[in-house]
Amino acid sequence: MRSRSLLRASRDALAAVLACFAVAGAAGAQPAKAPPAGAAVATFAGGCFWCMEPPYDKLPGVLSTTSGYMGGTTRNPTYEEVSAGRTGHAEVVQVVYDPKQVTYEKLLEVFWRNVDPTVKDRQFCDAGSQYRTAIFVHTDLQRQAAENSKALLATTKPFKDPIVTPIVAAGEFWPAEEYHQDYYVKNPVRYTYYRTGCGRDARLKALWGNAATH
Repeated sequence: MRSRSLLRASRDALAAVLACFAVAGAAGAQPAKAPPAGAAVATFAGGCFWCMEPPYDKLPGVLSTTSGYMGGTTRNPTYEEVSAGRTGHAEVVQVVYDPKQVTYEKLLEVFWRNVDPTVKDRQFCDAGSQYRTAIFVHTDLQRQAAENSKALLATTKPFKDPIVTPIVAAGEFWPAEEYHQDYYVKNPVRYTYYRTGCGRDARLKALWGNAATH
C-alpha cells in the first residue's frame, strides 16, 4: 500500500514539474474544438487518462484521442484542481472516430477491457472520484448501445463481482494540459513505470484474462 501511495505521489509530482514547462493550458483547460464533419465523439472515464489513450489510438477508424476532464462543476479546471478532487471532474479520454470505419459498440468493447468496472471511485492504485469509471454518452443511440453492452457484459463477464460503472450524460469536455496529451509517446519510460507500478496490467489480466487489451 505504501508503494502505491508513493507511486501516486510520484505521478502527481511529475505532472507538477511538467506543468512548470507547459505553456498550453497553463491557465486551465480550454473548451474542446468541434470534431470534423462526418466524425462522431465518444467519451470514457477509465482512471488515469494517460493509460486510456493507447488502446484507442491503435484502433482503426479512430481519428484522435484527447485526455481531459468531464463530469465536474468548475469551468477551466486545472490538473492540480482535478487531481485534488476539488472540481467533481473525472479524468477522461475523448475519442473522435469515423463511424463508417469503427462502431461505437467496438469502442465500448475496448473500454470495458481496459478498466476494472467492479470498483467505485478508484482505478488500480489511484483513489478518488476523479479516477472513477464512467461512460459519458452524447446521444440517445450511444446510451442505448452502452446500456445493451453493460447488460450483456453482466451475463458474460469472467469475474464474479458486480459491474458498478455508471452510464451518464456527457457534459462539457475540457482538454487537459498539453503535457498530458500522448504522454505514453512523449515519455515512454516514465509511462511504463507508472502503468506497471500501479498494477494496471496485472489487474486487467486477472479480470479479463486473454481478452484484456492495452
